[in-house]
Amino acid sequence: MATHEYASSVFINCPFDKDYKDIFNAIVFAIFDCGYIPRCALEFHDASLVRIDQIASMMSECKFGIHDISRTELNTEHNLPRFNMPLELGLFLGAKKFGPRKDKSKVCLILDREKYRYQRFISNIAGQDIKSHNDDPYTAIPIIRDWLRNSSGRVTIPGGSDICSRYQLFTTELQDLCSNLKLETNELIFNDYALIVSEWLKKSP
Repeated sequence: MATHEYASSVFINCPFDKDYKDIFNAIVFAIFDCGYIPRCALEFHDASLVRIDQIASMMSECKFGIHDISRTELNTEHNLPRFNMPLELGLFLGAKKFGPRKDKSKVCLILDREKYRYQRFISNIAGQDIKSHNDDPYTAIPIIRDWLRNSSGRVTIPGGSDICSRYQLFTTELQDLCSNLKLETNELIFNDYALIVSEWLKKSP
């Protein structure tokens, strides 16, 4: 993807599995509809680079960060949880705390499926304002909207209900949009989906 403005870029740190797909798609749509640019590790795939370095580099390009720490289930194969999301949250908070002047302006939103559930597994962030999406994409959208509105001061961001309505309309048209591009909805990679959303919003301002 092309280089983006720091103040308009939102880093997404969340699960990428099929069970989270609906919420992820809604988050990406909401970010675009608020006038921002979603960024995440799925937008690149370069086996010649160390993944954590790629992620850190992308974080440095983003003023905003959305971190979902809801994926704490044990892996059925190894009986262990995946800690990528808390690790990336720590990197983002560390950049804000110890990074150069630009990074002092970083702003983050932390999501979980229940508001106080995190206290049982990552109590050190007890001072943070954790938001709950209840595993519902239409709950996540207004949370994203209100956070970006309050964090940026932009007065042109549409309301959460309006974004939800537009997202619902978009999802009904997604199959046809994919067909026109000779793509399958269940095979969309992040860059495909991001392009489809951004182009649809240009035609549906």
